[in-house]
Amino acid sequence: MKALVKTKAQVGLELKEVPIPEPGPDDVCIHIMKSSICGTDLHIYDWDDWASANINIPLTIGHEYVGIIDKVGSNVSDYSPGDLVSGEGHIVCGRCRNCLAGRRHLCNKTLGVGIDRPGAFAEYLAIPVDNVWNCDRKIPLEILTCFDPLGNATHAALSFNVIGEDVLITGAGPIGLMAASIVRHAGARHVVVTDPNPYRLALAEKMDVTMAINPLQQDLIEIMDYLDMKEGFDVGLEMSGNPKALDSMLKHMSHGGKIALLGLLPETTVTDWNKVIFHGLTIKGIYGREMFETWYKMTTMLQSGLDISQVVTHQISYKDFTDGFELMRSGQCGKVVLDWEQM
Repeated sequence: MKALVKTKAQVGLELKEVPIPEPGPDDVCIHIMKSSICGTDLHIYDWDDWASANINIPLTIGHEYVGIIDKVGSNVSDYSPGDLVSGEGHIVCGRCRNCLAGRRHLCNKTLGVGIDRPGAFAEYLAIPVDNVWNCDRKIPLEILTCFDPLGNATHAALSFNVIGEDVLITGAGPIGLMAASIVRHAGARHVVVTDPNPYRLALAEKMDVTMAINPLQQDLIEIMDYLDMKEGFDVGLEMSGNPKALDSMLKHMSHGGKIALLGLLPETTVTDWNKVIFHGLTIKGIYGREMFETWYKMTTMLQSGLDISQVVTHQISYKDFTDGFELMRSGQCGKVVLDWEQM
């Protein structure tokens, strides 16, 4: 089969022929139809410090996908060839305290598809049946292939009650944009998105946010006055990984406000802990998705009118993967989807 493989400790990937994986007794083999490029994939493509410290090469990468089951293992009884599926990209141990308690997203032995084991930038992918999610065929394939990042956005956005609340989202990347649509869908009053990238601010404006602002050009205090907000934002979703964005969020939260952190901040980030303490702020770290409650919620939200179609800005053949990664690097895109059926 064809696959995009990290073969060398340098920038780039190679399109190679590799063996089709055979499913084990408790696995399924999925024929990939579409996969989408994630920021993590870009780190691996660029071979930055994180990638060089965490990735063993050679490795087929990618972990966002949708496809049709091709084969099932001998112990698999609840899925069949022909089923349309996606899958949770975190493979957990099943035996630690958190796994046994049903908190699988907190497993400390998690292995990542496309990071610790072969991934979905390939014509076929084998994963454990416990990681498979049955897809609603009424949902477009380009949306289904984004279920992994949509799950990140859902996990963050629904960590706190947002009904009638004012929400600040720092970072208008694909996950931040998805989160904006989710909190609006869930009943937030004002949804303000900040990002210095004009392209992504324009995307945010298409997604029914209250305001999309460049923090280098507009002051949040002025925005709050314009919206007649008296006490600050009730919920903050930090999606950028930018220390200045986090600092701004802390300054503009209401007392008792709640913050979900998904953006990966530098180790050198300095935080105003006095403000956190004296303002009674709650901060929650977000990693991955809650298995599988998040998957259920994002499916039902899409079925009930959630629209994230504006986030998918480019669909290209897998053969043009280099163009896709250049788009990601430029920031002039939302989600970039690779089509494995488009020659």
